Amino acid sequence: MTRPEKEEIYKCDLCGNMAEILKGDGAPLFCCGRTMDLQEEQTADATKEKHVPIIKKIDGGYKITVGNAIHPMEKEHFIKWIELKADGKSYKQFLKLGDTPEAIFKTDAINVSAREYCSLHGLWKKENCN
Repeated sequence: MTRPEKEEIYKCDLCGNMAEILKGDGAPLFCCGRTMDLQEEQTADATKEKHVPIIKKIDGGYKITVGNAIHPMEKEHFIKWIELKADGKSYKQFLKLGDTPEAIFKTDAINVSAREYCSLHGLWKKENCN
């Protein structure tokens, strides 16, 4: 069993609970009597589904959208949250069904990256963009 590291995302495959590690190098995470699964950060779209976050610098901050086409926001397939990491800070926007899969974050940070979580296809990341 691997030990969780800072900023990793874990999910219970039975109940769907999720956890993000704030301080790493601890004991493995358990839920429903089982070890939680590490959600690997995917960085390249290989299918028709488009999930890699797109980071766009806007006046006063950044706009993050999910993929080149609008991602579905349906009951069985939607973006749960979008996160911007900016100069050592983390900003997260939680989404609900019917929302547009995008988020705007007000920050003057220079070094940024983004992650998002799709209910069907998991965790996606766009590396440092400045």
